[in-house]
Amino acid sequence: MRGLGLVFFAFFLVLATLLQVTTSHGEQPLSRIVVQNTELHLSENAYVKASPSILGLKGQNFEWVTLEYASPNPSIDDWIGVFSPADFSASTCTPDDGSKLAPPFLCTAPIKYQYANYSSPGYRKTGKGSLRLQLINQRSDFSSVLFSGGLSNPKLMAVSNKVAFTNPNAPVYPRLAQGKIWNEMTVTWTCGYGINEAEPFVEWGQKDGDRMHSLAGTLTFDRNSLCGAPARTVGWRDPGFIHTSFLKELWPNAVYTYKLGHKLFNGTYVWSQEYQFRASPYPGQSSVQRVVIFGDMGKDEADGSNEYNNYQRGSLNTTKQLSQDLKNIDIVFHIGDICYANGYLSQWDQFTAQVEPIASTVPYMVASGNHERDWPGTGSFYGNSDSGGECGVLAETMFYVPAENRANFWYSTDYGMLRFCRADTEHDWREATEQYKFIEHCLASVDRQKQPWLIFLAHRVLGYSFSTFYADEGSFEEPMGRESLQKLWQKYKVDIAIYGHAHNYERTCPIYQNICTSKEKSYYKGALNGTIHVAGGGGASLADFTPINTTWSYFKDHDYGFVKLTAFDHSNLLLEYKKSRDGKFYDSFKISRGYRDITVCTVDSCPSMTLAS
Repeated sequence: MRGLGLVFFAFFLVLATLLQVTTSHGEQPLSRIVVQNTELHLSENAYVKASPSILGLKGQNFEWVTLEYASPNPSIDDWIGVFSPADFSASTCTPDDGSKLAPPFLCTAPIKYQYANYSSPGYRKTGKGSLRLQLINQRSDFSSVLFSGGLSNPKLMAVSNKVAFTNPNAPVYPRLAQGKIWNEMTVTWTCGYGINEAEPFVEWGQKDGDRMHSLAGTLTFDRNSLCGAPARTVGWRDPGFIHTSFLKELWPNAVYTYKLGHKLFNGTYVWSQEYQFRASPYPGQSSVQRVVIFGDMGKDEADGSNEYNNYQRGSLNTTKQLSQDLKNIDIVFHIGDICYANGYLSQWDQFTAQVEPIASTVPYMVASGNHERDWPGTGSFYGNSDSGGECGVLAETMFYVPAENRANFWYSTDYGMLRFCRADTEHDWREATEQYKFIEHCLASVDRQKQPWLIFLAHRVLGYSFSTFYADEGSFEEPMGRESLQKLWQKYKVDIAIYGHAHNYERTCPIYQNICTSKEKSYYKGALNGTIHVAGGGGASLADFTPINTTWSYFKDHDYGFVKLTAFDHSNLLLEYKKSRDGKFYDSFKISRGYRDITVCTVDSCPSMTLAS
């Protein structure tokens, strides 16, 4: 035990150096662990015991584990860290390329942590406590470690027995997404089987119909694909293998069942549970179509660990509301800032597990935000380090989007009577750029007689926002945001533009060049003559509104929530804002119009003409 302790001590001294470059993102709870003053305080009277040690005996991918622990010198700052893989000794470590550090050093930060007195208020007096933590199946085993000294001066006291799922390599957490054509659905999932071990596929078909097998493509990456710390250092965790299968020639609105499969080379099969989804409607098809849109949801922990409840306390509420109302949701758009892993790769597994009830049932269309993409010198439009060194690799691999090039995260998708043009604000969108040309083509190519509802989506606010970080600088938007795009919104009569990034809800009037084109607030008939801009976040820390007043901001709410669009037919569209905490609607407006209202010319929406022409 003493020899193991000396190894741990050396590990943590190096981890201290590595973590000094990770503390700039205070919102990532794992970055709060600073260990430059770590000391070894192993004691025969300190222990951690985890039970049960075998998880998933009934095929579950979520299990609650009870930790019993004791310390001879308890403190209010004592905490438990959960590590995965369980064996984080020197023999498992590979220094990051370019690093002069050599083993022994600690390979990884914990995947979650909690204070020892969280559910044992008497711990400080008795020195004994217990925790119930939820673990998910994520391709390796787990061990729990008791520390004293708080997050800033950890002292390693005891290490638990190992805990593991019966099959840690099992296929888990499917996420659906629309393909590049309307009658194609993609299924992406994560597991521990590579293509040299098993053949990945999806078994699927209509209910009570014949079953088909569709093979899957496989992706993965190593730490050299990432751009900096902590993603390449203490935040690194093997991502496993990400498989995507394409289910083609679906019948509009038909219900299909599916399950994930791996055929091992010894001839046996490994299966997931069975799921189901409803295929997309044909573009232009007249049926009720319901779309949920939000940004910046992030992840939280059901067991209260990682203190996400102090930063993303709306996340679980949003997930819960959507999960409970899936029968009234057809497709979801999560427009950037997906899980705020910020370079701690284990958190992507945690997020895909959290949204599994939603993403396995309806298409879950993601977008890239600053916390997925931005990193200096990597081609992102903003040169900050918000991605924690991920530089887009995780978002581009963990989720499928129907982009021509997933490194450029812009794409269009049709859902019945709606066309969605999804921009990528982390790449240049200004006039004459590749993305600008894509945006114009997406807006111009839609047949408004068949798809009257044209929606623009982006992560950062490229239109209008009352949030302090925009308003106080006088821009009310991203710098250069609407400079070039508003003429496209106006020319092609974009109905609604929806953004994340501003962590609150806000809705504007129909607006063009800072002027409301209508004074109506809840029911718009005929031509809008301007685009309505909406911002909102599903779970991350709330942003304040400025006290400045403008005429164009019609509704503001300092709370977590999401937007729901309902297209009833080709002439009636409803937008509703729903709070995550109670599931009730707090703002709404309706648009009613005919095809002629779209074709009519408004300010700057038709080419200029003279008598000569």
